[in-house]
Amino acid sequence: MFYINENFLNLQDSYLFSTIAKKVSEFQEKKPEKKVIKLGIGDVTKPIVPAVLEAMHKAVDEIGTTNRF
Repeated sequence: MFYINENFLNLQDSYLFSTIAKKVSEFQEKKPEKKVIKLGIGDVTKPIVPAVLEAMHKAVDEIGTTNRF
């Protein structure tokens, strides 16, 4: 016999990716002149490209100390 985890009943109906898609659509409707670069799931079978890794490292370095956070 199995039991249902009662916490599952407390979950919201929204799913992360559908929520993001809805917000992106709303933004694009309000600001059609803006270009949206979607960085969602992507192709997880390939490594992150060097330019993205460099940008991520730079961003982390920028907030890695108290005086720069």
